[in-house]
Amino acid sequence: MSVSYGEDKKSALQAKFDAQKIAFAPIMFQASLALRNLGILELIKKHRKGISIKAIAEELNLSVYGVKVLLEAGLSLELVIVNEDKYKLTKTGWYILCDELTRVNMDFTQDVNYEGMFSLEDSIKEGKPTGLKVFGDWPTVYEGLAHLPEKAKESWFAFDHYYSDYAFPEVLPLVFKNKPRRILDVGGNTGKFSIQCAKHNPDVKVTILDLPGQLNVAYENIESNGFSDRIDGHPLNLLDHDNAFPQGADIVWMSQFLDCFSQEDILQLLIRSANAINEQGRVYILETYWDDQEFEASTYSLHATSLYFTNIANGCSQMYHTEDMLALIEKAGLEVEERVSNIGVSHTLLICKKT
Repeated sequence: MSVSYGEDKKSALQAKFDAQKIAFAPIMFQASLALRNLGILELIKKHRKGISIKAIAEELNLSVYGVKVLLEAGLSLELVIVNEDKYKLTKTGWYILCDELTRVNMDFTQDVNYEGMFSLEDSIKEGKPTGLKVFGDWPTVYEGLAHLPEKAKESWFAFDHYYSDYAFPEVLPLVFKNKPRRILDVGGNTGKFSIQCAKHNPDVKVTILDLPGQLNVAYENIESNGFSDRIDGHPLNLLDHDNAFPQGADIVWMSQFLDCFSQEDILQLLIRSANAINEQGRVYILETYWDDQEFEASTYSLHATSLYFTNIANGCSQMYHTEDMLALIEKAGLEVEERVSNIGVSHTLLICKKT
């Protein structure tokens, strides 16, 4: 794979300033979170003409000192501006406060990643998710997902679902354009996609392949939506590559799934997927690739998310470059028939057939 990305055209002064932003980034992140969670940004937002530190402290029952140090950090973070002792919200401050994407990412960083990331160097050296130990003793986060502390679990699922929720409505017409009757939802998690399929098409039957603990959650959601007659589950350790997928599917669907595995495991999962589809079947892969993004912010977020996989999730996967995935697809005896970019927030859909 040949990759070219970025440039180095900053002045030395700007580069040094940016280096200081990195040096203090963990502290300033916590300041941003406190400004949001303590209601300071919300109160400033309500006072469009500005509000003083003293008034904020009185309204929120906080000390003047506490509000002062946070807001002064907020000036450097460009979350607020001050004019004649009155603080106003900036555009960046508005996004920290009101933007759903930013909130989901911040909560995921704080509740799932922050404490564990102290051991990132150990994860790199050992090839294990050493940061996961702050929550429990599991080989990967997936075995422990149902047992995470409630706040961490809530933020994990909010992060996972935010991206898929925007993508699913766009991909369903593509999934059903050839009227599939049987779909394998590999790594179906809470059953969200399977349920959407059942709602979209009254004839389709879906089988979710996942760990038993995850299937138990999916079964509850399936039953509550009234689709137990058309959606079932197949408990499976997806990393047991000697255990074949159920055969004869029209579509094997994998959404935000393959990024959870090493390249070696992805290859085996793709081979098992290819073996599971019928001769006219297709393998659908919905992923976020850091090189196939419309906005620089998306690439930045995906590079950061890769380190979650390194330190918390499993120690061996990442948000991949498309060339990585295309090479594995070819090795698995598949070829890309159709590629659709800019789905939802940042997804790319690869529709693959047997070679």
